Amino acid sequence: MKIAVTYEDGQVFQHFGHCGNFKLYQVENGKVTDTAVVGTGGSGHGALAGFLKEQGVDTLICGGIGGGARTALSDMGIEFYPGVSGEADKAVDALLAGNLAYDPDTVCSHHHGEEHTCQSHGEGHTCGDHEGHTCGSHGGHACKGHSE
Repeated sequence: MKIAVTYEDGQVFQHFGHCGNFKLYQVENGKVTDTAVVGTGGSGHGALAGFLKEQGVDTLICGGIGGGARTALSDMGIEFYPGVSGEADKAVDALLAGNLAYDPDTVCSHHHGEEHTCQSHGEGHTCGDHEGHTCGSHGGHACKGHSE
């Protein structure tokens, strides 16, 4: 088994599509046998799934993740655990112990080309009131904590 964690300064990085590094964990017999931090070379959302597949990854731990990336990972047979925060090493230990705290409905809360999240639009409206469109229809991204 090879686990990848979106990685920055020892922590689970919170935006899959903007991840500059992954920490890879080789696991044998339920124990981590090797680790390495690898740079993504600036790959974007869809390309990151292919990058992980090329690295032999079959499991991903991450923070926020958009719908397109979810689909790409699923299509490549990579199992993923979104909504994780904290130390990367502890997250992997928790996954291996069967008690990783994650939220399968967590999605990317970053809206590309816009400077707001669904929790604070600064435009006087809230989630579910997006000028005729609903959560989940932000250019392929959904509101954090809302399922599509």
